[in-house]
Amino acid sequence: MEDALPSGLLEVCLVVGVPREQLRTQLQDTQRKPRSLLPLDPEVLSVFVPPFISRDDIHSTNTSGNNFNRGKRRSFRKKKERPKLENAKTLNGDQKAPGTEDITVPKDIDLIGLPQLCFPGGLYITSEPREDHIHFLVFTDVCGNRTYGVVAQYYQPMQVCYLTHPGCFVPLAICVISRYPYFNALKDCLSCLLVQLRSFKDLDVDDHIKEFAAKLFLIPSPPPGPLHLVFNMKPLQIIIPSREDPDSPVIDLDLHLPLLCFKPEQVLQIMTCILTERKMVFFSSDWALLTLVAECFMLYLHPLQWQHTFVPLLSRHMLDFVMAPTSFLMGCHADHFEEVSEDLILINIDDGNISHSKMVEEEPEIPDIPAQAAETFKKRVESLQLHYDLELCHLRATTDLGELQMRRRAWQQKLNTEVQQMTLQLIVNIFREVKDHLNYEHRVFNSEEFLKTRAIGAQPFYGKVSSVLNTLSFSRLNRKMDAFARLELSTQSEEDRFNLMFRTPRRLTMEKMASKRFNSQNIINRRMVISMPNLQDIKLPESPTRKSSLRRIETGIGDAAGCKKIHAFTNSFSTFKIPEIHFPLMSHCVHSYYTEFFNHLSKAINTLPPDNSALLARYFYLRGLISLMQGKLLNALSDFQNLDKTDLRIFPTELVRKIVETLPPSERFQADRKPELKRLISLVMEQQREVTKIDDHVKHFELPKTHMQLDDFVKRIQESGIVRDIDTIHRLFDALTVGQQKQIDPETFRDFYNYWKETEAEAQEVNLPPAVIEHLDKNECVYKLSCSVKTNYGVGKIALTQKRLFLLTEGGRPGYVHIAAFRDIEDVKNTTVAFLLLRIPTLRIETIYKKQVFEANLKTECDLWYLIVKEMWAGKKMADDHKDPQYIQQALTNVLLMDAVVGALQSSKAIYAASKLSYFDRMKNEVPMMIPKTTSETLKHKINPSAGETFPQAIDVLLYTPGHLDISERPDNAHPKLWCALNEGKVVVFDASTWTIQQHCFRMGRCKLTCMVMVEQSQVWIGSQDSIIYIINTHSMSCNKQLNDHHSDITDIVVEKKNGIPSEAYSSSLDGTVIAWNISTLKVNRAFQLPCQNLTSIKLHNEQLWCCTGSCIFVMSTYEFRLQMKIEHHLKDVCSYFLCFQLFPERNEVWASYSGSSDLYIWNTKDFASTPQKIHLQDCSEITCMIQVKNQMWVGSSGTSQGKIKGKIYVISAEKKTVEKELFGHADTVKALCSAEDRYVLSGAGKEEGKIAIWKVE
Repeated sequence: MEDALPSGLLEVCLVVGVPREQLRTQLQDTQRKPRSLLPLDPEVLSVFVPPFISRDDIHSTNTSGNNFNRGKRRSFRKKKERPKLENAKTLNGDQKAPGTEDITVPKDIDLIGLPQLCFPGGLYITSEPREDHIHFLVFTDVCGNRTYGVVAQYYQPMQVCYLTHPGCFVPLAICVISRYPYFNALKDCLSCLLVQLRSFKDLDVDDHIKEFAAKLFLIPSPPPGPLHLVFNMKPLQIIIPSREDPDSPVIDLDLHLPLLCFKPEQVLQIMTCILTERKMVFFSSDWALLTLVAECFMLYLHPLQWQHTFVPLLSRHMLDFVMAPTSFLMGCHADHFEEVSEDLILINIDDGNISHSKMVEEEPEIPDIPAQAAETFKKRVESLQLHYDLELCHLRATTDLGELQMRRRAWQQKLNTEVQQMTLQLIVNIFREVKDHLNYEHRVFNSEEFLKTRAIGAQPFYGKVSSVLNTLSFSRLNRKMDAFARLELSTQSEEDRFNLMFRTPRRLTMEKMASKRFNSQNIINRRMVISMPNLQDIKLPESPTRKSSLRRIETGIGDAAGCKKIHAFTNSFSTFKIPEIHFPLMSHCVHSYYTEFFNHLSKAINTLPPDNSALLARYFYLRGLISLMQGKLLNALSDFQNLDKTDLRIFPTELVRKIVETLPPSERFQADRKPELKRLISLVMEQQREVTKIDDHVKHFELPKTHMQLDDFVKRIQESGIVRDIDTIHRLFDALTVGQQKQIDPETFRDFYNYWKETEAEAQEVNLPPAVIEHLDKNECVYKLSCSVKTNYGVGKIALTQKRLFLLTEGGRPGYVHIAAFRDIEDVKNTTVAFLLLRIPTLRIETIYKKQVFEANLKTECDLWYLIVKEMWAGKKMADDHKDPQYIQQALTNVLLMDAVVGALQSSKAIYAASKLSYFDRMKNEVPMMIPKTTSETLKHKINPSAGETFPQAIDVLLYTPGHLDISERPDNAHPKLWCALNEGKVVVFDASTWTIQQHCFRMGRCKLTCMVMVEQSQVWIGSQDSIIYIINTHSMSCNKQLNDHHSDITDIVVEKKNGIPSEAYSSSLDGTVIAWNISTLKVNRAFQLPCQNLTSIKLHNEQLWCCTGSCIFVMSTYEFRLQMKIEHHLKDVCSYFLCFQLFPERNEVWASYSGSSDLYIWNTKDFASTPQKIHLQDCSEITCMIQVKNQMWVGSSGTSQGKIKGKIYVISAEKKTVEKELFGHADTVKALCSAEDRYVLSGAGKEEGKIAIWKVE
């Protein structure tokens, strides 16, 4: 159990030096002066290992009878007579401090090697005292876990027989070892200790160091988040910084140190050496710099990690470590620079040089980091203010040490944040495009293709970072939302978001081509949008929107119970003052300390505003730990349970599980009597049983070596990244197997794959002249070029983009001649023209606005271009008719597959085979699809949240959230959003100003999501069939809170507003439970159980809650949950039940539908006894959803047409009770409807189609 407890600041404290007897003997034997003495071997003189007082004693005054905190008493006193260091290990292998009484040292602390690291340059007696010196250590165990040490060396006069020996000063080292890299904090602590030791005699030093170690042991480490801990270590206030989030490292050092030691180009070289896993040795004449600079580079890698040997400080006895055969990063004193002769990268911190130790004529080159990423990094380094003195110029002088310390810390935190963002941006810029070569379904990374598509100058670098690529591809395939993913998402270009929606083959856009040609910096403007766009004429997004320069303004709380708000430029954090620890260290003193700590935390919790959930979570976490140390296990569980509603990310699952396992029967009985604790215990133990191993394999794409049936072919094509859609792959299979058995041999697959990739590579080399580029839209790409042909417009090459055909004329100056936009084509013919005795195949294209017919003598290419143009023409017509831009992208994929099939087969059947891929052309000819005029006029746009998935996915819930200019969030978050709930808990979020995907598939549990509502500007609540309400922070787009009080499927959530401000939220579950929530505190205000189950939805109006169950609709008062009215099921069909309902409060009406019925029933809310009105909907099988918009009711349904399920929307006039419009917009059941500002209605379809339609409201 104790292993699960988070460590305090201190793991162990040691005093290292030379035993007094050995010193006296050497001085007497040699009669030498101190200067002439050889270096002595340091030994461990004292060891101080927690706990310094038994935990049984700590809570002996309030015994709880539990097994949680019981540990044996361990001494920290060394014996007067010390055995040799070689005897430091016990028979069972556990280390014990040499010459101590029953002290067990942590297994990963090497007491034999540690003294050398405390005196890495040797231990010398001096004739005069030297300045105190501090340096830092890092230890790594066989599992890669790191422990950190801070060593303070100080000199004291040598004493012989209690008399000071004149002219002899002996160095001692105090080493504090911690689980956390609190370099600055522990340095400050040791600095304070050294000041205090000056007033103590030699014999009293051990007692004082023991109190120092005990104090550090009792200081907990803060949980991740915006709360730092402060404690008093006279004369300084020590700040223990927290990690930014659970996935971030602790940063308590000056991250800009390498930028002071090296030029940006050299920093990039060192980063390259780390990423390419070279053998590196840092050198410096300052022992402290070795560890600090090496640690900075480790932090620059985040979220990547150095996976090899890491020993940033080697003593002079450890130099043979640099002969290790594997990759490593080590550090040693500059005096040993000439002694290293292996094949190593030598990095001199003192003079900022990087060299290679291999004695060859040509030193191996360190490959350059990709140019664009390197250039961005250099510019950001130049913009940093690295010198604190420049910050002080305009500030008044201060005489307050605390204020001075706080100023410096605030400046350093700001600079650290900037350096972190800069280095993270470097990592993201280098590896951003890894995601484009991943297949998530089959966990494949096409590393070979990734390397081929890199710029020529960057390929040497990428060729040597295979290990990093594997690590990154693993994280991306697991969809890990780490710092890399967050920055990548927040810096996505509009083109990246567009590519998320339309998986088209990679080609250079005109914008990129122009940038590549002129090497100029593109200025991309963004526009701030706070409302829905005008969809009268929606177009594909061609340029990103402009960002407004909104400055983030922090709002804070006042001082409360030791909590003080600190503004550190753009980042804000709070501090909590830990109470004083009183000595001597007796059980009642420790008990008093924990009690005072608990009381301070309780006061902070009670005085903190409930909407500051981030701080509340940290206080609950700390109070839970303190309760644990006091042995109050139920109190600890209660505090940890509160993390559900404040910040789930810091919930200590493993710790809570171990608490539950060690609960005594009496306390377990008490916990089971409290519903919230009983549920917590159930969830934690259930999670333990359901732990599933994360799929950790990453496959690298390889060409097949055996014949493939259809299923295997589908898998191989998806793995290759060529196309993901199952239906398209089936048509490709038919094309490649024309005239043969339905299997594909490895040679055919290889030819097809190679032709596709070669065509893709050739397209990247297309370089159009500026005179041509200016005629094209900046998001257009050239996807295919013909051979040079003769046309009636001149000689040149026919070029195909996603929008048009044009002729790239040849001659002295290549020019642009427009042939046709696909939407303007009237007819396409494949004919021949006579030339002497020959008939030359000719392509003829007629357009609407041109009388002249375009003719091109394409010869052998004519048949293929005929198929291509017809498919693009049909795809464009479908896209325009259905207002769905995905059709043109799919048509584009089809024609490129045709091209690859013809290129791969090279046979007489190639054109016939390619025709199998003419999907849209065949649809146009076989099933002419006329879109009704009403539908065409009302439908404005279609989007696909399942883009990039193997199959379409049903849209279970839709939610539109309006834009708002909240100064506390990023400007791009001010845009309106469309939230789409897909199957298995997936949520996709669209930017509703551009209809591009803002966040792709983050997951809320594994069950179907049933409802979504915006409770306030910063919160979206999502209900799930797993009985949990997930709370999404709309600023961070993450789920940090959840509500677990329901015990059945969540069915609906509604929000009550008073004076336009959300006051309460009501949630319902299938078992008939209704809960009223306080939105600020997330506490239950009231709860009610309906007399029947199958509660499917609730509505709120005029302080009345309308609850729809299968058999009736209840009307309850919101305050007392008292039944006021009830609408009974009135149909004779006993198998039917209420399916959905909607209030129309302006007309005092309630509209409802029954399962399996095509009729709408309307009751007057003032007279339920009267017979309801009935509206019959033609060609409707069942009404699935409805929504009130202005004076209309929009009704979604399912029906059948030609044996297939179709979705239809009926727009019904509330006044006339007649159907005004019938809208045919979906190829599957309409499952969800939502309104956007009463200007548009959005509808989502079932899994056969999986698309969202956007309709204009009249």
